[in-house]
Amino acid sequence: MTYVVDFVAVSTVGLESSPVVDALAGLRANEARYFKNKYDHVFATEKAADAPEVLERVTTILANERDLVIGSTPLEVAEFEAGGIRWSYVFYESGLSINVLYTLEDGGKRAVGFKLSDGMEVPDELADRFKFARQKSKLAGTIRGTFFVIKGEY
Repeated sequence: MTYVVDFVAVSTVGLESSPVVDALAGLRANEARYFKNKYDHVFATEKAADAPEVLERVTTILANERDLVIGSTPLEVAEFEAGGIRWSYVFYESGLSINVLYTLEDGGKRAVGFKLSDGMEVPDELADRFKFARQKSKLAGTIRGTFFVIKGEY
């Protein structure tokens, strides 16, 4: 079952098991607002268990590109195309959000982004590998984020 993310009335639906549930819900709503404003796209998620192919795609890219395995439980995923870009999202119980931006046209931008919910610690698997920049969000408080460029073809 899909959940259309509302960025006006932020809801914790689907994220209740997270220790930073309110911040993670705000982070998810922040993404929904971005896609509505930039692409006029309605951001919808579904349980990770209901879309294993999305989770597999993201975990394959992380493993192949940076030998990364995320230890937290995936709660929700999203995958869609907007602006000629294929977007894949995974929201984890720890408060981590990972997105894969993959431009469909050859030579376009392709990257993996990590965002940490307000109040969560940097996961051990990312701590020594990445530096995180901070940004303020009305919906999500302080978001810490980083990314890396995808070199392979997926």
